[in-house]
Amino acid sequence: MKLSQSATYAVHAALELAKEQNSIPVSCGKLAEKGHMPERFLLQILRDLAKQGILQSSRGGGGGFMLDRDPHEISLLQLIEAIDGPVVAGYPANSHLPDESSVVLRGALNRIAQTTRDQLSAITLAHLLEMPKPVFEEVTSTAGAAYSLA
Repeated sequence: MKLSQSATYAVHAALELAKEQNSIPVSCGKLAEKGHMPERFLLQILRDLAKQGILQSSRGGGGGFMLDRDPHEISLLQLIEAIDGPVVAGYPANSHLPDESSVVLRGALNRIAQTTRDQLSAITLAHLLEMPKPVFEEVTSTAGAAYSLA
């Protein structure tokens, strides 16, 4: 699966807002600058997230955007689907496969799409904010530093 550029910007902006964790809205300009994202493009993405109830928006001089829910309650699936629509199996209508093969292929693709949805649903903004554990830990021995899997 590959994230669209729009969904990537949505995730990035939501992560920045989750890091803020305060009740002061953050302007689109500030989010765009921090994430090196085009402001006009990001504004539409933020509006879409607000329409889906993921963000709150406020107008005016001190206006901007903030999360509408706790980062533990916002899944990666919600962010992606708010921007790109439902994660579904892609299957062309005119595949010209025999009916039996078509049924088997559609079933497999639907199971894959559901597994993807389940995995994306299990990952929240809070998970994405956690500091990852290093893959390698430095182990000191009498012969000097060595590395092993953590």
